[in-house]
Amino acid sequence: MHHVETWLATLPAVSIYLIVGLVIGVESMGIPLPGEIVLVSSALLAATGVTEPLWVATAAALGAIVGDSIGYAVGRRGGRALLERLGRRFPRHLGPEHLARAEQMFARWGVWAVFFGRFVALLRILAGPLAGALRVPYRRFLLANAAGGLVWAFGTTYLLFSLGRVAERWLKDLSWVALAVAICCGLGSTLWLRHRARRAAAGAGTAQTGTADGGAAAAPAVVPEQAVAGTEPA
Repeated sequence: MHHVETWLATLPAVSIYLIVGLVIGVESMGIPLPGEIVLVSSALLAATGVTEPLWVATAAALGAIVGDSIGYAVGRRGGRALLERLGRRFPRHLGPEHLARAEQMFARWGVWAVFFGRFVALLRILAGPLAGALRVPYRRFLLANAAGGLVWAFGTTYLLFSLGRVAERWLKDLSWVALAVAICCGLGSTLWLRHRARRAAAGAGTAQTGTADGGAAAAPAVVPEQAVAGTEPA
């Protein structure tokens, strides 16, 4: 992350805003990119005066909302077959086991998986395309997508901006390692969202293990449209 921050610091502020929006937008379409790292790095630069936190957060929110919406449209047109093709292209990030866990989360949370997914690496990539493939009504998707994008973008940016200002004032003589530790402690406010996602993923893994022990073939579960809260036929 420090290398990303160092590279961004050499660019004009406008270019940083564009990169934040572009990287997060492409990630939200379903392509694995380091969107969160770019946002964190840009927010820390705002604490040193290189960027403005308002524009960093705005670029991140727009990228998240627009990227998820494009991912939704692509997923709705391409369906689950598209997600499987992406899984073959990016097996470490979107393999069959990742897709199965994401479907389990949608089955459990419904459209709110889109909101919570903004705080979880797996769902941050898959939420838009998967919601489209499962035919989640777009208005409900957009509400959860916009809420999650705004909370994630502005919350992360201003939290790190505030911590960076405090750290710059009190930790001038300490290393960047100490600054990183202080920032990680401040991010604890998002851990409960990640904990919920891990519990859901663990529950999905337990269910799949039980099926395998019973002699049934383990395969990614296809969630019927009726299992997703608020879905409607195509």
